[in-house]
Amino acid sequence: MSDAGPLTGRLVLVAGATSTSGQAVARALVAAGASVIAVGTRADALEALAASVPGVATRTCDLADLGAVTALASDVRASSGRVDGLVHLVGGWRGGGGLIGQSDEDWDFFDRAFRTLRNTTRVFNDDLLASPAGRMAFVSSTAVDAPTAGAANYAAAKAASDAWVRAVAQGFRKAGSPAAATVFVVGALAGLEDRLGDEVVRLWDADPADVNGARIPLQPA
Repeated sequence: MSDAGPLTGRLVLVAGATSTSGQAVARALVAAGASVIAVGTRADALEALAASVPGVATRTCDLADLGAVTALASDVRASSGRVDGLVHLVGGWRGGGGLIGQSDEDWDFFDRAFRTLRNTTRVFNDDLLASPAGRMAFVSSTAVDAPTAGAANYAAAKAASDAWVRAVAQGFRKAGSPAAATVFVVGALAGLEDRLGDEVVRLWDADPADVNGARIPLQPA
């Protein structure tokens, strides 16, 4: 870990950390000096992440279970202190078949991802409010602004998550906190994972007023 990076002394929790994007974000945060706690549901994938990104601490947790997230927060606070950052990367894509093909099974998949966002932001909200540099980041989609029938479930769930994060931002603003919640917007995240990691790190260099509630397009350099 760097001894003098922009995130030195900051504790950041990455939810859904075992994806390719989660690994890239964790690597960028560690390189910038942060202490990182990577959270996922699969112990084997977390072990692989820890081996790939030395210095990352890992926790298994079902983030769709509010009680489990509450217990996770208690464990993190007892072992490492309050978090200064929450990067939410739980998600995935399902679609196709036009409007009639938008199945309840697929909706349940997206609804579960939305619950993980609601749970983590509510449980860690006080930590972020109290931090002198609290940051929360979420990855949304261009489908929110240009939904299609074949991806209606996905677009609707992303729109709900997008609105939720901007509501978190309003809460930070109302409390007079220096915390900021930001939405990164992508057409497709594949190939942009390292760019996402860099942009997440830059949130700590930004004026919170500039990034709180912002929807920032993420495009290839």
